[in-house]
Amino acid sequence: MKVDSVEFVQGATAMGHMPEDGVPEVAFVGRSNVGKSSLINSLLARRNLARTSGTPGKTQEINFFRVNERFFVVDLPGFGYAKVSKKQRAKWQTLIGNYVLKREALRVVFQLVDARHEPTALDREIMMLMPESRAEHVILLTKVDKLSGNERGKSIARVKKTLTSLGQDKPVILTSAKDGRGRKDILEWIDIHLAAE
Repeated sequence: MKVDSVEFVQGATAMGHMPEDGVPEVAFVGRSNVGKSSLINSLLARRNLARTSGTPGKTQEINFFRVNERFFVVDLPGFGYAKVSKKQRAKWQTLIGNYVLKREALRVVFQLVDARHEPTALDREIMMLMPESRAEHVILLTKVDKLSGNERGKSIARVKKTLTSLGQDKPVILTSAKDGRGRKDILEWIDIHLAAE
C-alpha cells in the first residue's frame, strides 16, 4: 500500500464524538512513552502528524486521521501515564476499553510494546482486553533499532511467552520509527483487512 493522502479529521474524548461515516478503522494503542506517535508518523510518512513529545501522555484524545480517503488511522491516548490524576487516567482507560470493544468500524488493533523491556502489567491489561474485541490484534515491538539481533529474538520470545500465559497467540512485528522497520508489514496487515470489506 502506498500512502498518498493523510488528513487529521478530529479528536474525540467520548464515544459519541467519533466519526459516524462507517469508514474502516485501524487503531494504535500502547502505554505512555512507548513511541506510538513516532511510529504513526513513520508509518504514514509524515513528520509531525501525530504529536510527539518527550513528555509521556501527550495524546489526550482519540485522534482520527483519514488515509487515502479509504480508512482511518486512530491514535489512542497512552495507557497509564502517572502524572495525570487518577480520575483522568480512569476516564481515558474506560474510553479506550469502550472503543476497542464496541467500535463497529474497528478492524485491527496494533498494540505497541517496548521491545527493550518485559511486557508490563499495563501491556498485559490490553492483551487481556483484546479477546473480547471483534478486531484483529497485532503486537508491534517498538524501538528495535536500539537492540542487537540476539536481543530482538529474546524480545519476541518474551512477548510470545506472555501471550501464551494468557492463552493467546498473536502476530508479533518488530518495528522502528527511526529506520522504518516493520512499516511494510503493518501496511500489509491493514491492506488485508481492508480487502475483506
